[in-house]
Amino acid sequence: MESTDNGNILWEEVIKKEARGIDDYSLGEVRQVTSEYVITHKGIVNTKWFQIPKHLAQAFDGNQLVLKVTEKEAKDLYVKHESPLEEDQEDSQTTVSLVEERLEPRTRQIMEEATIVKEPIKETKHMDVSLTHEELVLERRPISEPQMTDQEPVESRTEIKIPLKREELETTKQSYVKEEVIVTKKPITETQTITEELTSEKLTEG
Repeated sequence: MESTDNGNILWEEVIKKEARGIDDYSLGEVRQVTSEYVITHKGIVNTKWFQIPKHLAQAFDGNQLVLKVTEKEAKDLYVKHESPLEEDQEDSQTTVSLVEERLEPRTRQIMEEATIVKEPIKETKHMDVSLTHEELVLERRPISEPQMTDQEPVESRTEIKIPLKREELETTKQSYVKEEVIVTKKPITETQTITEELTSEKLTEG
């Protein structure tokens, strides 16, 4: 620690700084400096107030004030059981914050895919279809009186071709829309229970 002469200590800078004795005993935090005393406060539950003569200040390095007292001297000679800072009641008490954890669930959106499938269904269909064809019909008509003709009788077996019409079945396939399926999305809200271990603080006397 950089030694500083008592007369050169900037007393306004030691407020809220740590104070220690020459045997490294912690005297707590400097709360007030009067014309005669350095007043320190130590502890949270079992608190102690020390009122140490100002001339016993030995050194201040900007963070720590060293006072020329031992632990025994501080406890025997300089302990104040009541706060000496009556004009500053706010400094006579210390507020300790107790922290607890709380669950704060949040939601986030993720994308999933739902799959719908079209697949072929094979089935056999039966259908009756009417087909038309022509057949020969021979109708004999006797002639009451024979008539003369230049035609001569055939000399051998002769075939006469007469065209006949008939329908044949020809199968083709044609696609038709038989039904429409409308696919929609709707939000479903469900409740899920989450279990999490939370930590909170409590204050006990050490």
